[in-house]
Amino acid sequence: MIAPARVAAYEILSAVSAGSADLPAAIAVSRGGLRDDRDRALAAEIATGVQRWRAALDHLIVAFSKRPLARLDTQIVEILRLSVYQLLHLTRVPASAVVDDAVNLVRRAGKASATGFVNAVLREVSRKRGALPLPPRPADAGDRTAALEYFSVTLSHPRWLAARWYDRLGFEVAEAWMRFNNSPGVLTLRANRFVATRDELADRLRAQDIHTHPGTFAPDSLIVDEGHPLRLDDHDRSFFVQDEASQLVALLAGDPPPPRVLDACAAPGGKTTAIAAAMQGAGLLVATDLRDRRIDLLRRTVAHSGAANVRVVQADIRRRLPFSTAFDCVLVDAPCSGLGTLRRDPDIRWRRRESDLAALAAAELTMLQRAAEAVAPGGRLVYATCSSEPEENEQIADAFAAAAPSFEPVPAAAASAQLGGTLIDARGHLRTQPHLHGLEAFFGAVFVRRG
Repeated sequence: MIAPARVAAYEILSAVSAGSADLPAAIAVSRGGLRDDRDRALAAEIATGVQRWRAALDHLIVAFSKRPLARLDTQIVEILRLSVYQLLHLTRVPASAVVDDAVNLVRRAGKASATGFVNAVLREVSRKRGALPLPPRPADAGDRTAALEYFSVTLSHPRWLAARWYDRLGFEVAEAWMRFNNSPGVLTLRANRFVATRDELADRLRAQDIHTHPGTFAPDSLIVDEGHPLRLDDHDRSFFVQDEASQLVALLAGDPPPPRVLDACAAPGGKTTAIAAAMQGAGLLVATDLRDRRIDLLRRTVAHSGAANVRVVQADIRRRLPFSTAFDCVLVDAPCSGLGTLRRDPDIRWRRRESDLAALAAAELTMLQRAAEAVAPGGRLVYATCSSEPEENEQIADAFAAAAPSFEPVPAAAASAQLGGTLIDARGHLRTQPHLHGLEAFFGAVFVRRG
């Protein structure tokens, strides 16, 4: 019998490769078919690990099979990927069990003729895992060709992105960033201040054998060290799962936020509910998004938080917004490439192309310009992304400032006393950086409309 977690991992990876689901959605679907939490965790770990290390895994499959990947059946490729990943990264699982399950998965997929091939490749990987034929770390960091081979294969990042980071950041920073992306992410919670402070939440969790420590930068963040807070009752409203860098973006709305706030790209609602809590339930916070599914998710998040000062409105920020009065603060956390979140969403690195950036940037600038129309004189406009790339970050801020003389760029640190130090770059933008902060790469620029 094949281990249920490995069957689920195979189904997750097949869905992602076919383009029928992204990694988080495929993992969520798989959870419904697994009864044991340990199987759910293992399936997610295997699928996520394969996406992180896919380029290295594919390189090894080609090396040990002596066949180009394009000549291999796609189902066999997925079985080899998840099996090689387990052999190299989940060494607590006996190699024989990994190989046996792989052979049985091949039969289950109706490819019985490939069982001998898969068995031979995996046994060869297992025998040689102490000396794998992967590009080594170059002795000369200035050797661009060797560096890109090491980054794109051994550290498993798209070559186009590796080239950008190498050229812009240098070898050491690019390497540290990629190693960060390939490390397991921590589980970060945000205390729901409508229910509990961060200290009160930590005490509540400790009473249930869930141990945490405060995040380094975000004032409501807790990092889970031990225990399983996600197994708590669904009616527990004392926290949300939210990355610490994302929590910092919400602080750009103000400390405290002004009385009328618009969150213009609000789903799934983490920043919306954080801002609502910072407003202490007073004033008005309008949260908008476009698609029905995202609006439903946003409504559920707001209801779960207990925020009474939030109104959810379906609207397209790329067009004129349907509001007759202006807002004191408008936040545009723009849909972007997501290239700053490759640790959390490793499949993004294989879905994005360099050619995507121009179209994304054009849409982001349009959204920012439309949102600016809803800002009152003297009000604040916040632009944020979870992208690592300048086309979506400072270049958008510069293009907007050049075309909008009624808006003045201001330092992000002016929005909140909680922001400062290395979180603010030389131009005054909020910029979280993996190699400096141990956080995903988020960006935030702030403007004020001249009175």
